[in-house]
Amino acid sequence: MPVLRWIRRNLVVLAGLLTLAYMILPNVIVMVFSFNKPKGRFNYAWQDFSLDAWKDPCGVADLCGSLSLSLQIAFWATLGATALGTMIAFALVRYRFRARGTVNSLIFLPMAMPEVVMAASLLTLFLNMGAQLGFWTILIAHIMFCLSFVVTAVKARVMSMDPRLEEAARDLYAGPVQTFVRVTLPIAAPGIAAGALLAFALSFDDFIITNFNAGSTVTFPMFVWGSAQRGTPVQINVIGTAMFAIAVLMVLAGQLVSGRRKSNAGK
Repeated sequence: MPVLRWIRRNLVVLAGLLTLAYMILPNVIVMVFSFNKPKGRFNYAWQDFSLDAWKDPCGVADLCGSLSLSLQIAFWATLGATALGTMIAFALVRYRFRARGTVNSLIFLPMAMPEVVMAASLLTLFLNMGAQLGFWTILIAHIMFCLSFVVTAVKARVMSMDPRLEEAARDLYAGPVQTFVRVTLPIAAPGIAAGALLAFALSFDDFIITNFNAGSTVTFPMFVWGSAQRGTPVQINVIGTAMFAIAVLMVLAGQLVSGRRKSNAGK
């Protein structure tokens, strides 16, 4: 039958589209319910269309405060993890030193280890040190678990770099700093950017490690979890929709810039 033949030819495409739809469906539901006007405390059943939550996204007490705190932690955690992760990645790829294999293995531990184990370990460490749980303990914990993801992303990019480009720069009398800034860094930039974006998303979204090491500090994921016990305000859906839209726009912008670079290189 023609239909079966068409399905067989496009089976991979159909599977990919179904998987994409499955992944995006929760975001679509969040987006739809950001325009809901529930009659009770819980925003789980559609009632009436309304723009009230969009007009006043900070209408719920402490919501925007927790959002601002999560954005600050994610920003500084991204900076710290990206700087440290980039240096570690270059060191692991470019240099030979004792325990290099051990370091390579340890880098993957935070990615393979259950978050609850890392959260409990960090909490024990902070308590033994007498540290006050709050902003700084959350930040240190986030840098620690984001570091592995940054190293992995940057390391993959550095390993694919052609060393002859740097050798050519040195042959043209470029110094070490000039070679790094003009040649090495631009080539490694996509991997660094990917690691930074991944670190930001992981830090902003984290709940388990944050909950263990936050003390009385409340981040946005913790606020969402606490609100779900008492009633979910529509403003949470508004914030979630806005974050999703920003992420999609960033990806599209990245694809557009990459496409233009390729077309210019082809010319």
